Amino acid sequence: MPNLVDGTRLLNRFSALFYFRNPKACSQYLHFSKTSSSLRSLVTMASAAEEFVKGSVHPNGVAVITLDRPKALNAMNLDMDIRYKKFLDEWEMDPTVKCVLVEGSSSRAFSAGMDIKGVVAEIQKDKTTPLVQKSGDVKQISARDQLSYMIKVFTAEYSLICKISEYKKPYLSLMDGITMGFGIGLSGHGRYRIVTERTLLAMPENGIGLFPDVGFAYIAAQSPGEGSVGAYLGMTGKRISTPADALYVGLGTHYVPSGNLSSLKEALLATTFSEDPHKDIGELLVKYSRDPESEAQLKLFIPQIASTFCPDKSVNEIIEELKKHQLSTDSIVSEWAKEALLGLAKGAPFSLCLTQKHFSRVASAQGKNDSHLCSLSGVMKTEYRIALRSSLRDDFAEGVRAVLVDKDQKPKWNPSSVEEVDLNEVEALFEPLNQGTEELSV
Repeated sequence: MPNLVDGTRLLNRFSALFYFRNPKACSQYLHFSKTSSSLRSLVTMASAAEEFVKGSVHPNGVAVITLDRPKALNAMNLDMDIRYKKFLDEWEMDPTVKCVLVEGSSSRAFSAGMDIKGVVAEIQKDKTTPLVQKSGDVKQISARDQLSYMIKVFTAEYSLICKISEYKKPYLSLMDGITMGFGIGLSGHGRYRIVTERTLLAMPENGIGLFPDVGFAYIAAQSPGEGSVGAYLGMTGKRISTPADALYVGLGTHYVPSGNLSSLKEALLATTFSEDPHKDIGELLVKYSRDPESEAQLKLFIPQIASTFCPDKSVNEIIEELKKHQLSTDSIVSEWAKEALLGLAKGAPFSLCLTQKHFSRVASAQGKNDSHLCSLSGVMKTEYRIALRSSLRDDFAEGVRAVLVDKDQKPKWNPSSVEEVDLNEVEALFEPLNQGTEELSV
C-alpha cells in the first residue's frame, strides 16, 4: 500500500507546478484558499461560542446560561454575545420557560467583561489594520475597517443589555467572583442580582482609554448621593469587594453566601412554578439570602463623595477637592482621598473628562421624561456613539498596549493631562453619527 504521506507530498508538488504554470488558476486557487480559511475561521468561532456559552432548559422551566470560558475569566467575544442573545430571544417566546438563570462555570469569575484581546486580534487579522504591536510599535490603523468591526461588537453588546433590562421573564444572575465591565452589563440590568462574598465588581475602562459603558452611567445615576457614588466608582475604577457595598450601590439585590449557591440552584430547579414566578423566586431568595455581616464602607464617605463627585463638578474641580480631603486630620478620609486620586491617575485624561460629562448628564436626566437619557435605551444609544468614536482614538490603542500587550502599565496618553483636554472634542463624541453609519436601534 503506498505511503499516504509520500503520496500527499507528491500531490502538493504537482499542484504547485500546475498553479505556477497557470497564473489564472493560481489566482483562483488563492482566492479559494482565502475563502476556505475564512469559512474555517467562522466555523471555529461558532464552535467556540457553543463551548463557551452553554444553554439548557430544565423540566420545570428553568433555563440556564452557563459562561464556560474560565481561562479568560468568561470574557465575552462577539460570537458569545450573539449566542447569548439568541438563547434569550428563544426562551422569551417559549411558554414552557419560566425564568432564566445565568452563572459562571467556576467561582473565579462571572465575567471579566469584553474580550479586549480578542477584539485586537480580530482587527489585526487584516495586516493593513493592526491596532497595536508588541514592544510599543503602535501603527496607523484603518479607521474604516476598525469601525466596521467595532460596530458589530458594540451593536451586539448593547442590544443584549437592552434585551436583559426589558426581559419579560425573571432573570437571575449569580455574580460569583470577578464581575467587571460587560460582566456588569450582563448582570446589573437584570431583575435579580445575586452577589457573594467572592464577588468583585469594577468598571476599569478609563484605564485603557475608553470609558465606563454598558449602561453603567444609568446604574450610577440611581446610586446614593444623587448618583455621586456611581460617578465615583466609574471615574476612579474603584473595586467593590464586599456584599454590603454591592447592595448599597445597587449592583446587587441579594447577598447569598457562596456556600448557599448550590442549594439555591437545586431549590430553583426543583420548584414547581405558580402563575407568578417572581413570587416563587422571591420566596427562595428570602430563604437562602442573608444580611451582609458588615456595614457598607462607602456609606462612611457619603459626605465627601457627594460633595466631590456631584454632577456639576469638572474633573479639575474633583481633583482639587480630593487634594483638600487628602489634608484632612481624619486619617480614614485622607486615605480615601489618596486612593481616589491614584484611581483617577490611572485613567486617560480624555476618558476622565468624557466620563464626567456623560455621567453628569445621565444623572441630571433622571426623573425628566422629556430627556432621552432618562431611559436605559436612550443611554445606550448615546453610549453607542461615544464607544465607536472612543475606540478609534489613539488612547485606546495605547491603553491596550500598556495594560494588555506590553503590560508595562505606563501608557502615554494624548492629551497627557486633564488641562490639555479640548472639551469641544469631548462634546463631539456625543453628536449624531456621520452619514453612512447607522445609529443603534434598540
